[in-house]
Amino acid sequence: MIEFLYYFLIMPGLLFTAVAGLLSTWIDRKVTARIQWRRGPSWYQPFADILKLLGKETFVPKGPAKIAFISTPMLGLIAVPIVSAMLWHSNINSNAGYLGNLVVVILLLTVPSLALIMGGSVSKNPLSALGVKRELRLLSAYELPFVIAVLAVAVKTNSILLGGIASHQLIHGMNIASISGSIAFLVSLMVAQAQLGFVPFESTEAEQEIEGGPMLEYSGKLLAAFKLVKAMLLFTLPVLLITLFLGGVNAYTLSGALWFILKYIIILTLIILIKNTNPRIRIDQAVRFFRWPMTILALIALVLALKGW
Repeated sequence: MIEFLYYFLIMPGLLFTAVAGLLSTWIDRKVTARIQWRRGPSWYQPFADILKLLGKETFVPKGPAKIAFISTPMLGLIAVPIVSAMLWHSNINSNAGYLGNLVVVILLLTVPSLALIMGGSVSKNPLSALGVKRELRLLSAYELPFVIAVLAVAVKTNSILLGGIASHQLIHGMNIASISGSIAFLVSLMVAQAQLGFVPFESTEAEQEIEGGPMLEYSGKLLAAFKLVKAMLLFTLPVLLITLFLGGVNAYTLSGALWFILKYIIILTLIILIKNTNPRIRIDQAVRFFRWPMTILALIALVLALKGW
């Protein structure tokens, strides 16, 4: 029990993932500022923003929706650290975990979006309701190509165990080096962009249109929880991509740790560049993008993986 609480609350769970996620948010804001010829914030600014929100008053609607309104932001704070702990534990000890933990990770990664949908639904605000509709459509669109892309990885490595996928790459090379792996990586990268709510898939929150969408009525500590979950995803999703496509995490030695940091920075940079070099697209365009081009590419990756390419 104590070991479980340590893994979940401290390392590599909530505390570690939160700190790494907020630092990743700072990198995002710093690079974005440099692209726009601005100086950007100091490294501690994301931490200060969360602390500021924690000190603000939290407004909660009255009525039967009060419990749901308060509890939904906590769902992501539970799910994302569990995913992070599973990823790191599987990479450190390839024999750890249980058969099918990859499926559990995919399911848990839908929880932040579902929490956003539930929170916006009970907010009793028309703009929140519009954001909920957009999030539902986007979630239903990108989940299928993501599952197919991950299935292609499982077929190629002959494993649905996170540690097994990482171990296979240590012997046979990175999955991204193959044709099927590179296509599946591209699909997964686009899905990660949508899961983060980054441009060009920012229509769910779209502050210029619906003032934050599902999070419009949230404030104080509850809004801080949503912001922290998003920051943790910015760290966790690249780690998942590294595990699936870039040889996994080998942090036993200094060179291995530096190699992981380099791979992480590359993926984070790609996410930031996509965010800053594309306009936001309409929700119908985003849905079509995932239902057709991305789904077709994912199916191609699966077929090529079946053929061993």
